[in-house]
Amino acid sequence: MTDDADDADDANDAHDSTGGDGVTDPDDAHPPLSLSAFHDACQRAGRPLLTASELARHLERPHSEVTDDLEALAERGDLEHLAVSRDPVVWFPAELEDLTERERVVVFPKRREIIVDRPDQFTRAQLSQFAHLADGNGESGYRYVVRPEDVWQAPHDSFDGLQRTMRQALGQRSDALESWVESQWDRARQFRLVTHPDDYTVLEAQSAEIMGNVARQKLDEEHVHAPISDTEDWVREGSEAAIKRILYEAGYPVRDDRNLESGDALEVGLEVSLREYQRTWVDRFLEAGSGVFVGPPGSGKTIAAIATMEEVGGETLVLVPSRDLARQWAETVLDVTSLEPEQVGQYHGGRKEIRPITIATYQIAGMDRHRSLFDDREWGLVVFDECQHVPSDVYRRSTHLQSRHRLGLSASPLREDDRAADIFTLIGPPIGTDWEALFEAGFVAEPELEIRYVPWGDDEHQNAYGSAEGRERYQLAATNPGKVAEVRYLLASHPGARALVFVDYLEQGRDLAAALDAPFLSGETPHLERQRLLDSFRHDEIDTLVLSRVGDEGIDLPSADLAIVASGLGGSRRQGTQRAGRTMRPAGGALMYVLATRGTREEEFARRQLQHLGRQGLTVREESVERDLETETESDTSSEAADE
Repeated sequence: MTDDADDADDANDAHDSTGGDGVTDPDDAHPPLSLSAFHDACQRAGRPLLTASELARHLERPHSEVTDDLEALAERGDLEHLAVSRDPVVWFPAELEDLTERERVVVFPKRREIIVDRPDQFTRAQLSQFAHLADGNGESGYRYVVRPEDVWQAPHDSFDGLQRTMRQALGQRSDALESWVESQWDRARQFRLVTHPDDYTVLEAQSAEIMGNVARQKLDEEHVHAPISDTEDWVREGSEAAIKRILYEAGYPVRDDRNLESGDALEVGLEVSLREYQRTWVDRFLEAGSGVFVGPPGSGKTIAAIATMEEVGGETLVLVPSRDLARQWAETVLDVTSLEPEQVGQYHGGRKEIRPITIATYQIAGMDRHRSLFDDREWGLVVFDECQHVPSDVYRRSTHLQSRHRLGLSASPLREDDRAADIFTLIGPPIGTDWEALFEAGFVAEPELEIRYVPWGDDEHQNAYGSAEGRERYQLAATNPGKVAEVRYLLASHPGARALVFVDYLEQGRDLAAALDAPFLSGETPHLERQRLLDSFRHDEIDTLVLSRVGDEGIDLPSADLAIVASGLGGSRRQGTQRAGRTMRPAGGALMYVLATRGTREEEFARRQLQHLGRQGLTVREESVERDLETETESDTSSEAADE
């Protein structure tokens, strides 16, 4: 539309606002335009300057009135204006930086994306109820994506409540986005599993149409026995998880309202205080009855899980990936609750105790010869720690333990096999807080991540890499001898730091441990020795540990403030999160260095593995090492010989 057309429309608006004789109706008079209202209009437009025509359309006011108000603000020194070729005048704040420091929200309804610049804590808390933080580095604003699963698990009893939250977060109405969100809200209420009075499970649909067009098209005799009515199907015992997964993938999450076991009552007194976000996690879990606490390492998911035990008030089974983590769980439960040692048991290769609070490994809980022991006891709550494992064939056998309440814990529920949806259908919806908010509040330290591109340590390995193929090529880059000198350099640059050095290969780990005069902890390390080393690290008796993949998860190392990834860059994104998480803690400067051999595929692996951490709000830097590592290695060898 041209400016002349705009002016004509504004003239008509001006005519309509009068009584027909050119006299303005007092009831239709507008207050003078304020600088704050101009800022709000700029936020809606997504740019720091506006024409009078744009502002008039936004305010739904006559062009002439808006122009008068703009000139008045300019006379006061609040606005500046500039003539440009395509529009008579553009207006902008006299102090433009005042606008750049304000929170701005821009909505892209078709992409279901929300870009927020300088969001305050309230806005981020509101957004987290219905949107996923996809990119939180803050440089180009925070990018939120509204996904179906975010709407499905929104903590509201009605769509009206969710709609109010959206409008508070966005500061505006977005009819297109709200319409899509409402459709997803309705989808999440089309199916539910219930218990029939005769004690079998029934799949219920909201209508005969949705049952016939969706459920009965997707499910077969493997999942249901027969129809009971136009909106009800008799479910085969044991197929509940498969039904939830199939309908979830079809875009229809199933509410699980079965009368599942609630377990014998157990009084658990929590003797520590929860942080505000942990309390929010627990409250949202109690509303849903199931869910997954998602937060960075160090954010207190274990404490929040124990608080959930207290609220549920029933006997609890905790499933963990390793006996080391089982021991740590047992120690934590006894340390922060009123429970006595005889009420807390461990069930794994080293101990076999079934008690009101039992911590067992996934592997043993899934074995046929042990499973009946867990089946015979009614659990009020089952906790799946490191629940990203659950979709794997070995671990998912433990998910048949379907109690009334199912809680998952994970720093990164990412999977490389596209089975992440299984986590939420087998356990429950994600419940979390955006990482950047925890960093800013000081609950968790934001580690500094740096990828360091290291040259080859010698010509022999570089030449071998050039002629190798496939897995051998990857291993040669991973075990580049130049990394030994670089690890030494980084440790010397951070004297006194508690350091973890991660490797993917046992031989490389042994070589690094020998070069650093540090212990090497791997899957071959006996459990008693592993426990001794971990305790020594926690108690400052040793300050450097070399770790194989055994250290990626299931080991609590809260006091580490330096992590060096010497190899293992072909691993999953989850592995990158776990290793970065070893340096996340409430205080201190946390550092993580990732070493990649320059000019090899390790460069790509390093960027890919840490990319999603950048989207969580962590800063990722890149540095090319220019020192002559081969000379340094020879010098180190000569010094050692001289010492001998």
